[in-house]
Amino acid sequence: MGEERMSSNVGFRSPEEWERLAKERLEQGPFEYIQSGSGAEETLEANLAGLRNWKIVPRVLRDVSTLDVQSTIIGVQSNLPVALAPVGFQTIIHPEGELAAARAAAAKGIPYTVSTVSSYSMEQIAEVMGKGARFFQLYWPNDDEIALSFVKRAEKSGYSAILITVDTPLLGLREQDKQNQYFPLKNGHGLGNYESDPVFRTKANLETKEKSEVISEVASRLFNPTLTWEKVRWLRTQTKLPIVIKGIVHPDDARLAVENGIDGVVVSNHGGRQLDGSISSMDALEDMVKAVKGDIPIIFDGGIRRGVDIVKALALGADSVLIGRLYAYALIDGQVGVEKAITQLKDEFQTALALTGETKLIDLKKTMLLKR
Repeated sequence: MGEERMSSNVGFRSPEEWERLAKERLEQGPFEYIQSGSGAEETLEANLAGLRNWKIVPRVLRDVSTLDVQSTIIGVQSNLPVALAPVGFQTIIHPEGELAAARAAAAKGIPYTVSTVSSYSMEQIAEVMGKGARFFQLYWPNDDEIALSFVKRAEKSGYSAILITVDTPLLGLREQDKQNQYFPLKNGHGLGNYESDPVFRTKANLETKEKSEVISEVASRLFNPTLTWEKVRWLRTQTKLPIVIKGIVHPDDARLAVENGIDGVVVSNHGGRQLDGSISSMDALEDMVKAVKGDIPIIFDGGIRRGVDIVKALALGADSVLIGRLYAYALIDGQVGVEKAITQLKDEFQTALALTGETKLIDLKKTMLLKR
């Protein structure tokens, strides 16, 4: 028995161990870019505390021998109610970056979300995923023609949904990055989708530009402080793909998403990396659920580290969750590392689900939670 237990744990690493390993192997700038939040990091900590503050009240003497953790996320099947969140610049962690993470997601049967600032193009990532489910995250640039070009490319490359990040009209104040004088784009990471985009290449006259000039051209277009619901409605007329709004925590914005024909929302504060002092994702979730009234799915993002966190988010009304830093740290070991992290998360989630006394996702309810 002892040998079997030891064998089953070969390669096991807790979320804390993955983070420690990444810290050991990466230089300070790249590691703290992933690990840190904005300002005093109040919201970063609040995301974790928000999950900790909810306690599970389990039921017993129930048959939990057969579990069903299959899920549908924005219309695609998933082996877990989990998708990999958009994390940009992944080549700062591992040379294969997004290619390795995407292959891992496909191998484990969960969706992968490609960031606008991925270091490989959306087409390259789609190719290594085969039939694996994938979403494209859009940082809407300050040029609508480039934004539309990204979306059309995603359509052609087999992406199943567009996630528009709306909490980043400009970049949050990230003190660690300022102290380190580090931003991945300046070092040439995250250019995959821009450098391969025909509209951007023409507008920026890329053929005549040095690398430093290309980086400046991308940086000058990356964010759009003028983005409004009007633009989102326009995009709705330009694509048949589901559109999901990522980065809202106010119930009024959730209601507006429903009114504007949006296909889903991601409750998120950008992992505590944008407005410091904003509400935690878990504290926002309940009111968001009430606001959408079941009309569109809710994806939870912010602080998910372990399987029990997924149980809590789903019990409070989320339909699925995103994980970000967890797999980003595991990417230090490439595709194998990300696969290990997903496998461990699945094991934790199944164990937590059974010990809660439930066997199906639909049975997770707020009545099994107590806030402390």
